[in-house]
Amino acid sequence: MEAVNLNRLAYFAAVVDTGSFTKAAERLAITKTVVSQQVARLEAELKTSLLLRTTRRVEPTEAGKLLYARCVMIFREAGDAVDEITRANAEPTGMLRIAAPNDYGASTIAPIAAAFIRKYPACRVELLLADTKMDLLANQIDLSIRVGWLDDSSHQARRIGSFRQFLVASPSFSATLSLNSPEDAAGQPFIANLALKEPVVWRFIQGDFDRRTVRMQQSLMSNSTPAVLAATLAGAGISVLPDFLAGEHIEAGRLTRLLPDWSLPAGGIYVVYPAARFRTPKVTAFVAMLTGGRSRD
Repeated sequence: MEAVNLNRLAYFAAVVDTGSFTKAAERLAITKTVVSQQVARLEAELKTSLLLRTTRRVEPTEAGKLLYARCVMIFREAGDAVDEITRANAEPTGMLRIAAPNDYGASTIAPIAAAFIRKYPACRVELLLADTKMDLLANQIDLSIRVGWLDDSSHQARRIGSFRQFLVASPSFSATLSLNSPEDAAGQPFIANLALKEPVVWRFIQGDFDRRTVRMQQSLMSNSTPAVLAATLAGAGISVLPDFLAGEHIEAGRLTRLLPDWSLPAGGIYVVYPAARFRTPKVTAFVAMLTGGRSRD
């Protein structure tokens, strides 16, 4: 098949965006006839129907949805390339959309976002916090912070740090315990974090060779890490929490670290970008602040 005319992809995407040939023509500042003819030629080139035309609105077919998703990526990368070349030395501007987990987002990313908008007043930040992964492309997210262990994906990722995990309880609850081994913890009420892949199975390590896998007895469950922390502070049971969330409470005496001679698997902290060749100034500047000035892609 001969190369597809890329202008026709732009016409097609505009129709899907607006839901109308007329509105697409207005956006592109051309006639409706040209838009209709170019989309028809695109369908002929691809030998498939891309749009369903009704009296009220134009909707993409399944094939059209697939093509539109690719068009969004193509136009976004093209825009990023232009930004990279023409605004390489420009101050960051515009909306920066960041996705992050509830706990790390609130404790670490939100203060950095506040410093970012003070430094770059032409920028705005939308911080989307959730303990479930968001679709970066569908939600037009510029970068995502992920904590733990990455799954394979088509996105680009950079490790920026790590964290440890601690078995903890409130001082009042820990005073009732006598834990000498990980197996002793298995019989205690456990506050499970449902945002984790294996919320009740934990692998403890001591030294080079002693490794034990323990299944906890869950008594309270939540899909929110801050809620797990709150329940643990309230004395509902024992739990496993990351050091960036539990550390200050341990230092202040609000939490007690249990089985300190045993360690749990450490995790990574990552910046994840939508697949793209170039980074806009706002993304580069934010990552530089996040990593203490060590911005590299």
